[in-house]
Amino acid sequence: MRLRSPYDREILRLALPALGALAAEPLYVLADTAIVGHLGRPQIAALGLAGTVLAGAFTIFNFLTYGTTAVVARAVGAGQPERAARLAAQALWVSLGIGVVLVVVCEALAAPLLHGLGAHGQSGAYALTYFRIGALGLPAALLALAGQGYLRGVSNLRRPLVIVVAANAVNIVLEVLFVYGFHWGIAGSAAGTAIAQAGMGVAFVVELLRPHAASKRPSLREMKPMLRVGRQIFVRTAALYASFLFAASVCARMGDAQLGANQIASQLFLLLALILDSVAIAGQVTVGRMLGSGDAGGAYAAALRMIAWSVVVGAAFSLVLLPLTHLVPRAFTGDHAVLHQAALLWPYFVLMQPLGGAVFALDGILIGASDTRYLMWSMLAASAVFIVLASLALELGWGIVGVWAALDVLIAARLVLLGVRFAGRRWVVTGWG
Repeated sequence: MRLRSPYDREILRLALPALGALAAEPLYVLADTAIVGHLGRPQIAALGLAGTVLAGAFTIFNFLTYGTTAVVARAVGAGQPERAARLAAQALWVSLGIGVVLVVVCEALAAPLLHGLGAHGQSGAYALTYFRIGALGLPAALLALAGQGYLRGVSNLRRPLVIVVAANAVNIVLEVLFVYGFHWGIAGSAAGTAIAQAGMGVAFVVELLRPHAASKRPSLREMKPMLRVGRQIFVRTAALYASFLFAASVCARMGDAQLGANQIASQLFLLLALILDSVAIAGQVTVGRMLGSGDAGGAYAAALRMIAWSVVVGAAFSLVLLPLTHLVPRAFTGDHAVLHQAALLWPYFVLMQPLGGAVFALDGILIGASDTRYLMWSMLAASAVFIVLASLALELGWGIVGVWAALDVLIAARLVLLGVRFAGRRWVVTGWG
């Protein structure tokens, strides 16, 4: 890898604010957990259940960001700012429509959904309270996803960072006021989050409506490119989410120690993925804009540089983590059985980092190129392989090592499939069409 590249400055300019915006969400979750955690065990158990479901809904619909970024960046690169403005308005209507339907479904199914997930007793009652109030903020949260997608598409990544950080700061202030000042308990935590999300949603609506467009009315024809890309990214994200959920399910059938170790490694993987995903976001913006402008050679060269940087960062993670087998897990638990299982899976978790770096970068590149149909089918194929291997790990007694080896195969399979696509350059389609 060359020490310098003409694309490094642009990658850094886009990746750093993207990383800040991405990191704001887990930091907010940690603060939320700390505030609710001091209320008692039933309350934090309730947050763990209801909060996970709400976060899952938020994650599944992240195609509102990625799909919007891809089509807006291509329109900007093609020299069609008015089309980009129309796409911004359509992203608003799509996210608002999905958000309204989602909140109605969540409110209607709240009790049976939480009961089906194991909610019971006092913690179950708290979970229902938190879920019903927290769900009211989902439409605004989805509007924020669309707003971030548009601003990324026009290469403005500082504005989303400012809005997201401000909203999370307001959320913490409101939660402390409602929970400890007004003594609303867990309901105050959910209300603070919903109000902060509403403010964030309004700020992003202003950004979506700011650019001039001939018409900002809902138009199915204008929405079609965004919906096509979004639908395929939705399936890809759901398949990846389901794979890690299946891994947790398999570990739960093996025992509490295996499940605890899997939880530690999974959360660490998601935390490190934030840094790698910031480079992927730079890939979405840069590749989409260059292909839109007709610069196929520049898009390919910039993509190669992003892959190289992601692999280097992933390899650095591996070098740092490898000797910390018995140290890092102790920050999460003192249980000897869990620590033993964590030590068993650790080499496979470490191996995943450079592989994941390449995969995240390729993900962003193909999303930026709107080659999401291939992305979807390759993810489904890799997930199918993983599910077979993880099932065998349970049936044949391979333990948690078998599960995490299967996760490595999942990432490696995605790397091979996406690498073949990248090398073949069929994703290099220039212009708006």
